[in-house]
Amino acid sequence: MTDARLRYGRASLALSFLVQGVAFALLVTRIPAIQDRYGISDGLLPAFLAAVPVLAGVASVATEKLVARVRPGVVLRWAQPVVMLALLGVGAGSEMWHVALALGVFGLAVGALDASMNMMGVSLQRAYGRSIMLGFHAAYSLGGIAGASMAWAGAHWDLSLLVSYLPAVAVLLPAALIGSRWYTEGTAGDGVTAVGGAQGASVPFRLLMPLCLVMAFAYIGDSTVSNWSAKYLQDVLGSSEQLATVPYNVYMVTTLLGRAVGDLGVRRFGAVAVVRGGSVLAAAGFAVVAVSPGAWWGMLGFTLLGLGLCVIVPQTFAAAGRMFPGASDVAVARLNVFNYVGFLVGSPLVGALGDAWSYRGAMLVPMVLVLATLVYARSFGAEPARYGGGHERARAADVG
Repeated sequence: MTDARLRYGRASLALSFLVQGVAFALLVTRIPAIQDRYGISDGLLPAFLAAVPVLAGVASVATEKLVARVRPGVVLRWAQPVVMLALLGVGAGSEMWHVALALGVFGLAVGALDASMNMMGVSLQRAYGRSIMLGFHAAYSLGGIAGASMAWAGAHWDLSLLVSYLPAVAVLLPAALIGSRWYTEGTAGDGVTAVGGAQGASVPFRLLMPLCLVMAFAYIGDSTVSNWSAKYLQDVLGSSEQLATVPYNVYMVTTLLGRAVGDLGVRRFGAVAVVRGGSVLAAAGFAVVAVSPGAWWGMLGFTLLGLGLCVIVPQTFAAAGRMFPGASDVAVARLNVFNYVGFLVGSPLVGALGDAWSYRGAMLVPMVLVLATLVYARSFGAEPARYGGGHERARAADVG
């Protein structure tokens, strides 16, 4: 595989991550406007929001089967436009069933998209022979910041959902389709088969389980920040309503910065050290948030959280690729399900503990879960697993 082909493939995949970041941010940051447009009650809203990650998890499992027949790049090429069109459908509808259908399609397409993007990222990293996964997720963070900024502009100028979404879809959908021409994946020589990543090789769940737990813990932490940072700053730390919007933006910016330089850290110190450092830093962030005497200390805690959590998820996908080089697509698809598990568990867990106990105390739960990543940190440097009792052990790709 030529260097030019790898560079083009890397750039086109980074674009897909960025487009996905924009689309997801445009959806989640306009939830109040979606609720108002369709008259969704406060009691019904959680069901709508939960349906998206549930359907995404189903689609991620289905993608594992699909890539046994077609390349992940084919799945991504068609899933991304569906995500964008479903987003447009959320803004264009007028009846309850319209938004239910649009969100259902969005969830299914997102599951296939997330799984196939990370499959391709793992494959490209193997072809490069060094850590590049954090760079892809940095592109996603950049897209999230751009999408949140577009959503803020739409809310500020009191634009309809359709008017807010249409420019982004009109620009990014064709850009993603054009970019998909240069999608590049690993070949059989990189340790995967031409289609599907050696689907005949098994992925024992007991070996993948530590990474699944780490993925869930990381997304419990992430969903805590995205869903509760504004309420925590305003209700617990006494900030103004305007200041309460700042922590999530700070978190997203620090996530982008951490991922932008994270690959350099992995190459210099190794994945295990970077994940351990990120876990400790994220736990320190939750601790600072829990004991903060005021809003500015709280924002310092959320800043530390962004810098710590940002490295864990990309390295979890990369570790699955190293552990199962002959079945990386299968491993990534199964691991991706725990992305949605963490997202589903995190927000209700913190809310229930906050109501029953205290929101300061509730912040200690994701802190402990993130610290538990230290127990499983060795999995990030594991050698490739044995398959079917055979004696072949591929050399672990040293991306550290």
